[in-house]
Formats: sequence, C-alpha cells, structure tokens
Amino acid sequence: MTFTYKWHELYQTAVLETDWSKIEEHIRAAETALRQRKHEFGRDHGDTPEENQAIADAMKGLMVLRTDVSRWLERQEPAKHAPSGGRSADPVI
Repeated sequence: MTFTYKWHELYQTAVLETDWSKIEEHIRAAETALRQRKHEFGRDHGDTPEENQAIADAMKGLMVLRTDVSRWLERQEPAKHAPSGGRSADPVI
C-alpha cells in the first residue's frame, strides 16, 4: 500500500523543479513541512515507522539536492564575471 503524506507534495515540488534558481525556495518549504511533521510526532505520537523512514529519506534527498544546487550556483558565478561572449579571460591549455 502506498501512503501519501501531507509534506510529500512540497518534497516532490522541490525534487521535480527544473528551474535551478527556484529550487532553494522549494527545498526550504519542504524542509519546513518535514520538521513540522516531526514536531507533531512528539505531540500526538501519530507517526509510523514507515513515515519516519520516509521523512529521513526525504531529508537526505533534500540535502543531496541542496549540494547540487550549490555546485550549480558556484559554476554560475564565473559566468557572471566573464567577458562578453561568456568566455573566461584565462586561455585554455
């Protein structure tokens, strides 16, 4: 049986976003929803082992995604400072 969790839609939005400039915003929204759900566990004990594992997996996935976004942003910085034509001023050897 497949379970759908309230936070899952936000997680999917982050993972499926194709505009790299918007991903960080979606990651933050998903992480907030995941943290809120974990907080709810402490109040109502409504968690299940399956959802606990799904949350752990989702948080790991968002961490990997955030690393990918950081690398992408780092590659964009040199392009901002390159001379017109988008090429680096350093010769290729």
